[in-house]
Amino acid sequence: MTREITVGAFEGRTVFMSGGSRGIGLAIAVRLAQEGANVAIMAKTDEPNPKLPGTIHTAAEEINAAGGKALPILGDIRYEDQVADAVAKTVETFGGIDICVNNASAIDLRPIGELPPKRYDLMADINVRGTLVVTQACLPQLRESDHAHVLTLSPPLSTDPKWLKGHGPYTVAKFGMSILTLGLAEDERANGVAANCLWPRTLIATAAVQNLLGGDAAMAQARTPQIVADAAREILIRDPAACTGNAFIDDEALAQAGITDLSSYAEDDSKLALDIFVDGWPEA
Repeated sequence: MTREITVGAFEGRTVFMSGGSRGIGLAIAVRLAQEGANVAIMAKTDEPNPKLPGTIHTAAEEINAAGGKALPILGDIRYEDQVADAVAKTVETFGGIDICVNNASAIDLRPIGELPPKRYDLMADINVRGTLVVTQACLPQLRESDHAHVLTLSPPLSTDPKWLKGHGPYTVAKFGMSILTLGLAEDERANGVAANCLWPRTLIATAAVQNLLGGDAAMAQARTPQIVADAAREILIRDPAACTGNAFIDDEALAQAGITDLSSYAEDDSKLALDIFVDGWPEA
């Protein structure tokens, strides 16, 4: 299915994204670039890795080729001085920041009894602390924008024991991202800054799924990252005053925009597998 692109819908808008060298982050960056966005990506991947294709430089090439303007920034969101420098460079280059996308994330699905504390520290530092540091650094610029959005790639909150069993440390790290984002929505309503979460209904064909969550078999049960990118577009195009404090599932965000034919995102819909933190399929 091919959808018409609204040329220039993000013209003059600047996106600051954590991560973005590959996968869902890159798909979102390219999607917004197709409509004229400036995109600054801050990530650690400077040199190619055979298991993780894509660097900040190849991502910048794709963003520019899509019609946007890219600013690749080498850095680690665990360090607030590096984030502050990256935000300052973005503002110097593009004049401000309108959209903050918290995309960077670490995953380890081992249970408490098996997870080394340093692996928990990594998830907590990147997922939760990184979301706080990046959002906080962007906030003064967002408050000056007339179309300010924070979008975090994290799931709806749930206390269902099935999401706590087996991978509690990862659940803490991802739910922490959501809590910070939904809290920000309430903190910043009066300042016109929207904050929402976005999570996929199904597995998404990314390097993480290929390398960590089941290889080729899992990839065959996944949709392409484009579905999350299109859903992000539909959220970020909305009026910040009317769209804040939500934890969206990708197909729900698309359905709200009138997009219900999802056949282009997977070769065989009958093989799709639900992602973690998702309870079921939408009603027909």
